[in-house]
Amino acid sequence: MEILWVLMALVMMGFVLGPILMRRRAGGIQQVAPGDPDAADPANYGFLRQEELDIRMPGPDQDLLEVLDLVQRSQDYRGASQLLAGTETDGELRWQRVQAFAGAASLELHQRPGGVSESPGGQWLRVWRAEKPKDAGGAAVHAEFLVQQAWRTSTPGTDEFRIIMEEAKSACDEAALLSPGDPIPYIIELSVARGLAYPQAEFEKLWLKILDRSPAHMGAHLAALHYWCEKWHGSREVAYAFAEAAAARAPQGSLLAAMPLFAVFEHLPEVNLVQSFYQSEVVTKAIHGALYAVHAARPDDPMLAHVRHLLVFFLVRSERWAEAMNQLVHVDGHVGALPWTLTPDPAADYAVYRALAVAGYEANGGSPATLPR
Repeated sequence: MEILWVLMALVMMGFVLGPILMRRRAGGIQQVAPGDPDAADPANYGFLRQEELDIRMPGPDQDLLEVLDLVQRSQDYRGASQLLAGTETDGELRWQRVQAFAGAASLELHQRPGGVSESPGGQWLRVWRAEKPKDAGGAAVHAEFLVQQAWRTSTPGTDEFRIIMEEAKSACDEAALLSPGDPIPYIIELSVARGLAYPQAEFEKLWLKILDRSPAHMGAHLAALHYWCEKWHGSREVAYAFAEAAAARAPQGSLLAAMPLFAVFEHLPEVNLVQSFYQSEVVTKAIHGALYAVHAARPDDPMLAHVRHLLVFFLVRSERWAEAMNQLVHVDGHVGALPWTLTPDPAADYAVYRALAVAGYEANGGSPATLPR
């Protein structure tokens, strides 16, 4: 299986292999030329071509897609305002939609910064805030937009970053006043807290405000986990403890049981020379917790796709091909989730792991006919 680990190293460098892996029952997995009759082709399983993958979100949300397309095409914010007004305040879906609208505005501004003869991108969000200053949805989107702008356009620790984050903090305060029972302004502030290095006591006060409003909010827990990670303001031990405590108190059917897998991901070694790492007890236990969470979750849970995508990553690394394929069946088509979004080309990174899963599956006797749907 040495060639497989070489290919996985290529993943981290961003190479796109495409469907160029073949199955050889006796000799493991080898690279072959595209179009070879022995090539393992993901298209045989009904998977989408790489260029057709949607990088905007982790899973389908047709209402959001339609409104996003309308807003960006017409530059009229009203569809976004109406969609958020009709979305449950304390649910995961509203949080994802706020992130999506903010991300769309931020990306527009990045692509069209404006000039003498051109208005800047994301103008619809500015109009939204100007025309409906008391709209809680618009206030939340604006706060999240500022957070995304800080991370996208500046470097933590610089004056520019601090100024944008402080503006985001003020926007969070305003959004919270407009919707007192809404956890989302405080969830957005979790990223501000990480960027501005809130003292732990101040962070914990913020966290309690979220727990009072939505104690099982998966998106909030993932945002808080970043703060407690070793690379920010905590440690591996603190982050693991936070994730395990969340999993232990998870209500039946909650995806919080998958939190330890996210903690493991956040602390992966930059260079891993131990092939057995992904079969280690800590990784195996976290994978099993996430698989349990996925099995017990509601099929329409908005966070389900997030967990499935991370499972694909770990199951492929663990050479658990059939289980990886079972997750791919559910998520293929949308790749706007960890770990793919951490790379410059999420679709390409996902496509490599998908090709590896297909190749490993076929190398062990699998075929499109044997894959459960």
